Amino acid sequence: MSEVRKRVNAAVLEDRQKNQNGVQKRYSGSTILRLGRYMLQYKWLLAAAVLCTLGSNLFSLIGPRLTGYAIGAIEPGPGQVDFSRVLYYAAWMAGFYVFSALLSYGLQVLMITISRKVVFRMRQDVFDKLLTLPVGYFDVHQTGDIISRISYDIDTVNASLSNDLVQLLTTAITVVGALVMMITISPKLVLVFAFTVPLSVLLTKTITGKTRPLFRRRSATLGLLNGFTEEMVTGQKTLKAYGREAYTIERYDRKNKEAVDAYYDAEYYGSIVGPCVNFVNNLSLSLISVFGALLYLAGSMKIGDISSFVLYSRKFSGPINEAANIMSELQSALAAAERIFRLLDEKPEPADREEAVELTAVCGDVEASHIEFGYVSDKPIIRDLSFRAQSGQLIAIVGHTGAGKTTLINLLMRFYDPQSGTISVDGQPIMSLTRKSLRKAYAMVLQDTWLFYGTVYENLAYGNDGATREDVERVARAAHIHSFIERLPNGYDTILTDEGTNISKGQKQLLTIARAMLLDAHMLILDEATSNVDTRTEQLIQAAMRKLMENKTCFVIAHRLSTIRNADRILVVDGGEVVEQGTHDELMKKDGCYRSLYEAQWE
Repeated sequence: MSEVRKRVNAAVLEDRQKNQNGVQKRYSGSTILRLGRYMLQYKWLLAAAVLCTLGSNLFSLIGPRLTGYAIGAIEPGPGQVDFSRVLYYAAWMAGFYVFSALLSYGLQVLMITISRKVVFRMRQDVFDKLLTLPVGYFDVHQTGDIISRISYDIDTVNASLSNDLVQLLTTAITVVGALVMMITISPKLVLVFAFTVPLSVLLTKTITGKTRPLFRRRSATLGLLNGFTEEMVTGQKTLKAYGREAYTIERYDRKNKEAVDAYYDAEYYGSIVGPCVNFVNNLSLSLISVFGALLYLAGSMKIGDISSFVLYSRKFSGPINEAANIMSELQSALAAAERIFRLLDEKPEPADREEAVELTAVCGDVEASHIEFGYVSDKPIIRDLSFRAQSGQLIAIVGHTGAGKTTLINLLMRFYDPQSGTISVDGQPIMSLTRKSLRKAYAMVLQDTWLFYGTVYENLAYGNDGATREDVERVARAAHIHSFIERLPNGYDTILTDEGTNISKGQKQLLTIARAMLLDAHMLILDEATSNVDTRTEQLIQAAMRKLMENKTCFVIAHRLSTIRNADRILVVDGGEVVEQGTHDELMKKDGCYRSLYEAQWE
């Protein structure tokens, strides 16, 4: 559909311009806060996790002090060791470490539970959001990219919450606790960190500032790769039929290389943080050893205190080093979260007006008056379109490709709203009706058939919860698909897999037509609904549809004009306008656009 393609191109261009203008920056500042709000929904579990973190780290921090006391029990000279004191402190140390390990295990369990709940809620919110988005969103975003956000991006956030967040909590408590203990042992020696800590912070901030855009690019390129892969897998038959394997492989290789390069750049530059901070930490340990020895020689420190201080310095600098090592993972998680929140921030389909009413007792009298519409505001697709479809009529819509036929259907269903003009159903402007009641008044069969994983019966009864087995079989007979279903391995209980790939396209089309017949709708839309059906079956379906749709308004988009000769009214759309309308015989006598189209099919 050329009009949709135009809109896709315009939207993609607009999206790129937004990215170039730095729109993404506004997300980075609020991403952590929004993740925090998700976690605060489980505040009691989070509070328990914080208590476990405090307990585990405090018990662990007592160990080095006890080590110093044990070493202090050793006096210079042979046989000057007080083993009772050493064993006493060693026993307490072992006990504290056991309690610390148990609390650490409890912390891991709690964080896994919290992350599971957060991810469940986040994935639910994303899917719920998708159902509120207008059709236009799916016209301009690849299916694979959307799926990538639901799966890969949310899984990345999950891994970060369950692992990285624990590490950050542990780091914060351990660093503060170790610093306090070192100050109580030797305030002078702590001054070493006045040089090394700012150096570590400066290095980390500089490197992560440069890597953040790389992780955003990594998530984006992976989404594009997934979208391309989904598109190529879906179109395998067309791809092979046109012999485009080599061309497709070349395109895939190019996109794959872009994704791999983006991944490599992000990981490569992100991994620089750890070694740099580790170097600074080793430098601090060297300085502590040198100045500690000088203080010992000056009589300002004991051997046990130096031992404890060294252990605390490792606890102080070690978590900082580990935190630096996970910065790349955090950057990846934040980039993934930004993509998720960007989807959640998309504008939903506009709400119904406050005074909107339900469409009830539908007769099916549809009228359009002076409709103006364009997917891009300055590029109209439909201009001054007017027509009327009386209740119970079969209305055929014909015209050249890109003339606006499918766009007209989108407007009737309120997938899009016109820029000006009015569409009415039974004399009521559709803008004054609720979308749900309006759309339920229509049954729709599209050119692109859609069946879900499930039994034939479940697919036919889709949209009509009250349908009985007899109702399903009745519409299947009317659509001339009953005998085929009976020949399936399990009849109506046969499982259709992967959008019905275990049956032919024509059979899928018949199933979707039967499904539409079962809906309690007063209007029907057929968009090239018989394009995959042979001529004989098509004639049978047309006859069945006319019988089942008595007193209901039916809109049919068709390129094969021979199928709509008996239509009550034919609308000829050209350049977004209804240039001719009437019956087949009336239009043939006019010797205009319709006749030209009709005769062209017989040449």
